[in-house]
Amino acid sequence: MTEGLQQARPATQPGTQPVVQGIDLTKIYGEGDARVLALDDVSVSFMPGTFSAVMGASGSGKSTLMHILAGLDRPTSGTVLIGGTDITQLNDKQLTLLRRREIGFVFQFFNLLPMLTARENILLPLTIAGKDVDADYFNRLVASMGLEGRLSHRPSQLSGGQQQRVAIARALVTRPAVVFADEPTGNLDSTTSHEVLTLLRTAVDELQQTIVMVTHDAAAASRADRIVFLADGRIVRDTEAGSVDQILDLLKELA
Repeated sequence: MTEGLQQARPATQPGTQPVVQGIDLTKIYGEGDARVLALDDVSVSFMPGTFSAVMGASGSGKSTLMHILAGLDRPTSGTVLIGGTDITQLNDKQLTLLRRREIGFVFQFFNLLPMLTARENILLPLTIAGKDVDADYFNRLVASMGLEGRLSHRPSQLSGGQQQRVAIARALVTRPAVVFADEPTGNLDSTTSHEVLTLLRTAVDELQQTIVMVTHDAAAASRADRIVFLADGRIVRDTEAGSVDQILDLLKELA
């Protein structure tokens, strides 16, 4: 094992239960000659208040795993539990309601609505769900994201980093069980990427959020607590996060 990268602790600790748990997940796309085994009997869990990165080469299955854990895709076989609920047994309407209540998303390209202000974009999940705004939590969230003075601005009036801050705040505003971040720094320069990763780290450390981040970036992964490496649809290493150089060395070793 690469020096400095230790095997991750057991997923389940006394008195706690995983926020997200995938059990024996297999995903097959296509049939016959076009058949692709995207996930091959994968089991993984994520504990409350942790920041986990999922890494792997293109085609390793990392995005497929995230989509299935987040209820955006269904496994060919296997079980996904979120907060103890088996989401693979839910119908589409039930799954939509659970995602709205329990899951936040941060994407590479922000996905903000251009006609809405920053405030309206942040509050959109609550608006859709017909829920009241917790003013104290909203103000704390806005302050932690450094968005004071920007709430009346539309996305076109914000920098890329500010737009991603709005997207992160939107993902957190419902206090979801878990936030899935799909290459959240992939469209940002190195300085802004550092700021966004600091905000994600703050969400875990100060807001006790659980974050699962898919990334190809060793610098991004180094800010996590744990890294799950995939190759050919299987988990090939599950470790505590180390330095950027240690992660790069391990990626070379696994390749």
